[in-house]
Amino acid sequence: MNAPNAAPELFTWEFASDPYPAYAWLREHAPVHRTKLPSGVEAWLVTRYADARQALADSRLSKNPEHHAEDAQGKSKTGIPGERSANLMTHLLNIDPPDHTRLRRLVSKAFTPRRIAEFAPRVQALTDDLIDQFAAQGKADLIHDFAFPLPIYAICDLLGVPSEDQNDFRDWAGMMIRHGGGPRGGVGRSVKKIRGYLAELIHRKRNDLGNDLISGLIRASDHGEHLTENEAVAMCFVLLFAGFETTINLIGNGMYTLLRHPEQRARLQESFRRGERELLTTGIEELLRYDGPVELATWRFATEPLTIGGQNIATGDPVLVVLAAADRDPARFPEPDALDLSRRDNQHLGYGHGIHYCLGAPLARLEGTTAIETLLRRLPDLELSVDPADLRWRGGLIMRGLRTLPVEFTAH
Repeated sequence: MNAPNAAPELFTWEFASDPYPAYAWLREHAPVHRTKLPSGVEAWLVTRYADARQALADSRLSKNPEHHAEDAQGKSKTGIPGERSANLMTHLLNIDPPDHTRLRRLVSKAFTPRRIAEFAPRVQALTDDLIDQFAAQGKADLIHDFAFPLPIYAICDLLGVPSEDQNDFRDWAGMMIRHGGGPRGGVGRSVKKIRGYLAELIHRKRNDLGNDLISGLIRASDHGEHLTENEAVAMCFVLLFAGFETTINLIGNGMYTLLRHPEQRARLQESFRRGERELLTTGIEELLRYDGPVELATWRFATEPLTIGGQNIATGDPVLVVLAAADRDPARFPEPDALDLSRRDNQHLGYGHGIHYCLGAPLARLEGTTAIETLLRRLPDLELSVDPADLRWRGGLIMRGLRTLPVEFTAH
């Protein structure tokens, strides 16, 4: 038990398996807390809901790493692994207005409600195809066999990656999310391979435009929006990176949470039997709040001295908003550690807030909803096949997700 003046140890393997008690301590005793991250970079952690919401929308907190008061080596330890060395910095997670406004306007056309609705049958088909591949075996790893490939193939379809190249993308993406679990230098090599492939694909598509996102970016660029090739490549890269790992974790964390809460899962399955969808709609939001796919919002840097939660932040200091802590804040959510799929007033921060609110959130919700509903309908007696204590969470600062999720069920 921690003494009131002793901060809990952060970023250990034990912490990764259940960070919520440590975050509860920080919310109460040190809501804006300076800590040294595993990379050696020092940053402020913002843990209370009201402070988090303010920080996410504060224009004095820049997304551009050039505002980090560090030398070049320190700067290289922030952001997406491998993006700096692969010259992929000019994307939505690293820029501020007016460039952010211009690029977001371009890519937002791919995520309109109409476009997402048109994509729904494809997501359902991908979901069913993946379940077909393991339904007869009576067991599966829901991460490797299902939650990982589904968003990879979906985002590839959206970008316009030809089907014959999608398995290469799956391999490169798998290396990117191992967070130290693969060969040394593997992440950097994979990022460079993705960059090279995307640059070549954009070049090829200039002569064969389709109805995909890359073709849309090329058309916009050709009509005076001034999208450089490097911006186009970086944009596609970040859509791939942000678009697949968040959805892997939404499906994986969501299914794990339902497997650990059988009474809530039974409520959801009963609602399916009655032909109702309301509980699924509110339930996805509650799964995002309760144990969401993004633990910490991506990096921000103070462009001038400011105060958050009574704490003075110096110019150049990195600020990390802890979404997982904010979304369990009892000052905002009654009984925040309880899972309630019918929770109504659920303005969680799982996909951020402000101008950097996740552009792909509608697609992620579609994929997560389709995946979880279809799994529970087709494999209604799904159960964990290992002790929860034996499960391991992937390392890494920003995302929260399981390495594996072994399950068993009646084969059919």
